Amino acid sequence: MKTSAEIRKRAIPDPSGIHLKNLEGKVALVTGAGQNIGQAIAFRLAEAGATVVVNGRSLGKLDDTVKMIEDAGGKARAISADVSDHHAVEEMIREVNDTFGDIDISVSNVGRRQHKPFEEITIQDWDEAIRINLSAAYYIAHYVVPRMKANGWGRIIHVSGYDGFTGHLLNRAYNIAAKSGLHGFSKAVAGELGPYGITANTLVPGAIDTDRDWSQYPDVDVEKKRQTIPVHRWGHVDDIAYGALYLCTTGSFINGQALHLNGGEFMF
Repeated sequence: MKTSAEIRKRAIPDPSGIHLKNLEGKVALVTGAGQNIGQAIAFRLAEAGATVVVNGRSLGKLDDTVKMIEDAGGKARAISADVSDHHAVEEMIREVNDTFGDIDISVSNVGRRQHKPFEEITIQDWDEAIRINLSAAYYIAHYVVPRMKANGWGRIIHVSGYDGFTGHLLNRAYNIAAKSGLHGFSKAVAGELGPYGITANTLVPGAIDTDRDWSQYPDVDVEKKRQTIPVHRWGHVDDIAYGALYLCTTGSFINGQALHLNGGEFMF
């Protein structure tokens, strides 16, 4: 019969092999990286040593992100592609593979958050929102997972939103449905891919101070919102970025989870 010490040794792998101290040698793809949360995630991953490919629709904004990373001594490249189009995603992934090698870290951060009453949402509105907010994450995973499995390591991160869990923002049916779906997708692939050294998780930002179209948030009182958050501040984009960094380094035992970053406004 094995002793408790022998069983424990077998159950707990060598931490040096699972908890990374840095991301040197890793390649990361971050979508929606031209500004705000995506830009912050790209910067922190590059700061930790990863080569980061930043994606978005505005090449000018992406170039700003690349410059920010390079000025800090990091490595980055911009690729403008519409990730709601699976053909464009396939071509982008092929370009990354040919240029930098296999993608180790995939961060899906694109989103469309239009304020629109349910009865005004058209079929076209719905289909477009689902493609952007949910299907894009699948398209990317579809093309990066095979090489992650072959390499025995990978990190898949989906940036969702807390309204996908709380439903507290009205007139956002397609956004709430898609954001909820993102976490469901994370859980589904986490169970299947965990045995191959791949984790999949959802980052769930709360009220974050970002550049945005405030016309899509007609009912939000910024100061009142701040007072309702127990830490009495809006979140910073780095609050989310460090969450992503954690999942890619020391957070190797977190899989299929939703990491809520909202200052305690909602507690799950």
